[in-house]
Amino acid sequence: MPPLPPSRKYIQSIRDSSRSLREKARIMITADAIERLLLSPAFITSFKRVSTYHGLNLPLNFSSRLDELNLLSILSLLNFASGYRVQLHQEVARGAWDSIRAFVFSLYLSSSVDGGNFLSAKGMAAIDATKVAELLGVNVHIERAHDTIPGLTVGQLGGPMHELVKLITTVMNETGTVLVNLGYPNLGAFVAEALKEGAKAKSSTEELDIVLERLVRAIPAFQDMAEVDGQPVYCFKKALFLIHAIVLRFGSLTPPPFPIPSTAQSPIFTDNVLPSMLVHLGVIDLSASPTLSRLFPSAGSPENLKVLLEAWNGPETAPKVVPKEGPILTSDQAYVLRAAAVDACELIIKVAGSLPAESLPDDGSLDWIKQITLPELDLWIWAVAKDRPDYRRLERFVLKNTVFF
Repeated sequence: MPPLPPSRKYIQSIRDSSRSLREKARIMITADAIERLLLSPAFITSFKRVSTYHGLNLPLNFSSRLDELNLLSILSLLNFASGYRVQLHQEVARGAWDSIRAFVFSLYLSSSVDGGNFLSAKGMAAIDATKVAELLGVNVHIERAHDTIPGLTVGQLGGPMHELVKLITTVMNETGTVLVNLGYPNLGAFVAEALKEGAKAKSSTEELDIVLERLVRAIPAFQDMAEVDGQPVYCFKKALFLIHAIVLRFGSLTPPPFPIPSTAQSPIFTDNVLPSMLVHLGVIDLSASPTLSRLFPSAGSPENLKVLLEAWNGPETAPKVVPKEGPILTSDQAYVLRAAAVDACELIIKVAGSLPAESLPDDGSLDWIKQITLPELDLWIWAVAKDRPDYRRLERFVLKNTVFF
């Protein structure tokens, strides 16, 4: 891993490192491709509706706002498993996000003060893989032929679900241990203190930076960064996601139970969905990249774009099928693509804000495009990938054995 960014420079480090890595990889993003997406029927007809889908509605009864913040924080901490999407569909008929959300709900429902509160710092530090597998609802055994008895198969620990369970258990144990050592009863209490520290800042940008830095410095599972070809890259997807989740859940309350930072200028929460979708929608062009050009062979072709950029006129629902696994990437390749998505969204917002008057209708009906924010754009790309049956069939790249997305 590279060193952490300089203090109060976390947001800028995300933007600068992402752009630098994207350019070094010779990934192209043009204003024409961005404008084509922004003015497409697919974008115009779905953005306002779909960009409000965040999946953070929690149908649970909480004893306090702090308890709700704690659950939201743990949900964000565990917001990974995208590399096991296909296997989770096969195992529990849910994708990564829905599986993790169901797991966190199970943690909540099975926790009790006397019986072992898995949402407390001590409970997180102590939970074991057996309990994680039980609450996740997956089988962590694989069948193999017996060594000496022909025709007999035996079960042994292994396979993708075993790997995922180990990742979840490690993150919970590690985070719980950090919180215990720091003297916090749970993750929510730590996050609440970070929010209060950020509220002392002189500007909204500084406030976001302070909260982000506090989360990332303390919690290893938030340290989403790497060195690629000697160059540092910073994403911090889950920590940024958590801060925006707090805005979405508590920002409209009067008065808010915690200080609420502004995330209007937050970098996107880059995962595998956003870069893959931006490739398919023709914004991220990999054709000149020596190491990435063959990942999505037909993406961005005129024939595919013609269909994908039109408004969806087919049925709203389709029979559930196990998705096809996309190209399997190395960690370095994944960071390059995720960095490209960060920079692409920055450029999309820039182009959107400066669309020429002649590109928009005279009646002002599309002037809202100029006002879209980075988090809104992020949520649109993420949610629209699930909204249309043809979008759901688009391949997303795969990186297993990561706890960052």
